[in-house]
Amino acid sequence: MNRLKKLITVFAFSVALVLYGAPTVLAQTKADVCQGVSAAGASCTETGTTVNKVVELAINTFSVIVGIVAVVMIIIGGFKYITSSGDSSNVQSAKNTILFAIVGLIIVAMAKTITGFVLSRAT
Repeated sequence: MNRLKKLITVFAFSVALVLYGAPTVLAQTKADVCQGVSAAGASCTETGTTVNKVVELAINTFSVIVGIVAVVMIIIGGFKYITSSGDSSNVQSAKNTILFAIVGLIIVAMAKTITGFVLSRAT
């Protein structure tokens, strides 16, 4: 079981690096983007405020972390369910683990949607 926890931890960190690190590496500077837009004949102005960007970054980072934790908890709940051997208290515990992880995912998705809507209306 200890080896499984290490494997899940390595997998979670790998997914986090891919989801969080890839956009940072692939991002262009504002000057590069403005140069391309100006070459196309359009104007380049910065949209959004710094506060909105900070809040959006915090929400996105939090969503990724909670999503990874929820997936890991669903996997752990599945293992608990499989290894419960028909014991009703262990089965109920496993079902609760899976249920609470799914509810957490739904809450985070709703929070992300609501904050995105509010931030779009605030600018």
